Amino acid sequence: MKYSANSVWENNDRYDVAVVGAGHAGCEAALACARLGFHTILFTISVDSIALMPCNPNIGGSSKGHLVREIDALGGEMGKVIDKTFIQSKMLNQSKGPAVHSLRAQADKANYTRTMRKVLENQENLEIRQMEVTDILTEDNKITGVQTYSGAIYPCRAVVLCTGTYLKARCIYGEVSSHTGPNGLQAANHLTDSLKSLGIKMYRFKTGTPARVDKRTIDFDKMEEQKGDERVVPFSFTTNPDDVQIDQVSCWLTYTNPTTHEIIKNNLDRSPLYSGKIEGTGPRYCPSIEDKVVKFADKNRHQVFIEPEGLDTNEMYVGGMSSSLPEDVQYQMYRSVPGLEHVKIVRNAYAIEYDCIDARQLKSTLEFKNIDGLFSGGQFNGSSGYEEAAAQGLVAGINAARKLQGKEGIIIDRSEGYIGVLIDDLVTKESHEPYRMMTSRAEYRLLLRQDNADLRLTKLGHEIGLIDDERYEKLLEKEKMIAEEIEREEHTNVGTSPEVQSLLEEYKSTPLTSGSSLGDLIRRPELSYDALAPIDKERKKLPADVTEQVNINIKYEGYIKRQQRQVEQFKKLEKKMIPENIDYNEIQSLRIEAKQKLSQIRPASIGQASRISGVSPADISVLLVYLESKR
Repeated sequence: MKYSANSVWENNDRYDVAVVGAGHAGCEAALACARLGFHTILFTISVDSIALMPCNPNIGGSSKGHLVREIDALGGEMGKVIDKTFIQSKMLNQSKGPAVHSLRAQADKANYTRTMRKVLENQENLEIRQMEVTDILTEDNKITGVQTYSGAIYPCRAVVLCTGTYLKARCIYGEVSSHTGPNGLQAANHLTDSLKSLGIKMYRFKTGTPARVDKRTIDFDKMEEQKGDERVVPFSFTTNPDDVQIDQVSCWLTYTNPTTHEIIKNNLDRSPLYSGKIEGTGPRYCPSIEDKVVKFADKNRHQVFIEPEGLDTNEMYVGGMSSSLPEDVQYQMYRSVPGLEHVKIVRNAYAIEYDCIDARQLKSTLEFKNIDGLFSGGQFNGSSGYEEAAAQGLVAGINAARKLQGKEGIIIDRSEGYIGVLIDDLVTKESHEPYRMMTSRAEYRLLLRQDNADLRLTKLGHEIGLIDDERYEKLLEKEKMIAEEIEREEHTNVGTSPEVQSLLEEYKSTPLTSGSSLGDLIRRPELSYDALAPIDKERKKLPADVTEQVNINIKYEGYIKRQQRQVEQFKKLEKKMIPENIDYNEIQSLRIEAKQKLSQIRPASIGQASRISGVSPADISVLLVYLESKR
């Protein structure tokens, strides 16, 4: 370090990338940059909060499980860490089609943090620094470094902002308001002003978390036990399934009731959410219990999940009852729930407000449009959830590294992954609340299943440099086995032998009157690849993940081909690029609203332009004619 006349310490070490924040986004961003060979420094308010789970200690869930699988396929870390630290695992939506199957694992909260921290601390090219970053330094709108609260300057060529819920954070319940980050940790109070001085538009969002209660004060006999799957499926494609077959802990289900709802209604005037003391906008799809009772007044009960925070603690998470009501009301409403009549609170429920950005200021690579070398990922981009954060952090880190490599940034489009849907929605569509990933947001979800994330994205991960040759070769071998087995099933015929008819009768399937291919039999709703094993005499033993793909690809062949045709049309619009310097005001037939929105967001392609709120199909037609005339 050297001391200069203006009271600033300048670090003699030069870094390629500085990552600000060590939550789930920051961890993935920092690891990606370091693994791609760049000298990276990761700043955090507290090294004890690395990969912290301040809300529910779980990874995955509906659509979020898809994101974790995609992160893993690209070479990220989240899937590997949860496989080492989960205490219960379930595949959700198994009664529905494979497009919405989604893995969810309850984590040992402390162990997850410890394990991710260990990965970071032992990663070559990566340094961890406990210090608040207060200023982003630029010259001619180009990143030159960051400055910390101590006055130290760290020169670097790229910055990835992953501040999560810490920027000017305020935790609130009842009359209690403290300017802290989640779990009472220190907030980051100085960076917002620096970002605003760079012309970055900020939002004020809110999220919340329920109370943590003492396990010893719960009557589980009044609740429904929720066990994990008998056969656990790992998140990471690199994890041996045999290694994750553990003794799992149980979660528990109970319900609110009219008494609970009456307590809440009688105290709404004491809720900062309804009294106006909370300014930020909360997540629509993860509402507080106050919101549920008000907005769904016709329901006389809501689910409440009691979930362990870890193996070495008695703290239990009260899922479904996040709140900002006063402490005395929290006690009343929790104790009105069956099984919680004598419960004792360890940590109060609270709401948290924080600063984040309007993500439409970002390119699809997650680089700011107006600041060269400044990238952004996670809840800071206006999203919610650990998985959404990690996905963005990984992409932002990859693209920061690729910029320094002199390569084009990677953009995963909506037909290639849930990550593509997530990022495209954030940078294209106006959002006035924290964004949450859902399967319904993905137009091509039959193609974007969690089970085939490796087949979709591992090649890209290898091209980027985060997937090694050995893993890539295994993927190619898997592809070959799937293709060969599908071909064999489609061209293997069975007749009307008693053995065949007996199997069909067992599954209540229509008897054969003539020969049929095994593929045609698999397409019957009541049959499957596994069910036909007794009559498939030539079948070789194949890995379970291979046979799963064979079954899905044959059974849903017609739907898959139809969606692939839709993707071809989508790709045509995505390939029609719009010049960066286009002046929308000179396109006379465009409506005023369309001119304003297009000028503000500056979409890269016709496809992206078509998804902007306020841009109509007629506007797209005008834009296409204009571009053709200029071509």
